[in-house]
Amino acid sequence: MRIVIQFRIIALSIVSVFLFSCSSNYKLVNARRVLYPISADVAVDSTVIKTYLPYKLKMDSQMNAVIGCSAIALTKTSVGGESLLGNFFSDAALNEARKTYPDIDFAMPSTNGGLRNDLPLGAITLSNVFELMPFENELIVFELNGSSVQTLISMIAKSNGQPVSGITIKIQNKKPVRVFINGKPFDSAKNYKVLTSDYIAGGGDDVNSFKNPVKSTIVGLKVRDALIQYIKNQQAAGKKISSTLDRRITHD
Repeated sequence: MRIVIQFRIIALSIVSVFLFSCSSNYKLVNARRVLYPISADVAVDSTVIKTYLPYKLKMDSQMNAVIGCSAIALTKTSVGGESLLGNFFSDAALNEARKTYPDIDFAMPSTNGGLRNDLPLGAITLSNVFELMPFENELIVFELNGSSVQTLISMIAKSNGQPVSGITIKIQNKKPVRVFINGKPFDSAKNYKVLTSDYIAGGGDDVNSFKNPVKSTIVGLKVRDALIQYIKNQQAAGKKISSTLDRRITHD
């Protein structure tokens, strides 16, 4: 019994020493910072270059790989509420998502602000797609009631048009006056399945139409990966990437 008691006393002493040793009486009395500007005047450090160069060469070889070819330059310049890049972006995302979920009604996978860079005429590299879509956003299918869809359509009209696919909207005084989804007039009494990104669904760019869905399903495909797949598939089929202004967004 004595041995056990002594052991406990020793154990408690060790714990006490440990706890007290974790505390510190030191206090910060002064702090200084120094700015080291990086400019052409900074000497090249060969050691740093040797460290990162193998990784840079490997990344460059991947990013500079040609994955497709464009028949025209796809720009984000808006014409009547739509753009060549926005139409391509939305059509490509919807096309790839429908391979898994064919009953998607329409898509708004990005806002105009999410289109970060144009795609050039001619060769399209992996880097071009990363520059267009640098974010890790996921595609999600939302089943929305008619009221939520109406809110989304009104937002698109108020902003004079956003990248969409599978829907046509005629805008008058920043309000939707005629809407067709999959070629049929919009029915506010119906539920619709809408493809978008997790960023937009979370309220990004002040979009609030996805807060109360009937149902939501993660596609399991990043927006950027959908674009890459679409471009590669077109290349494999011997087709060039293209887009048209087909009046899916019009103004009266």
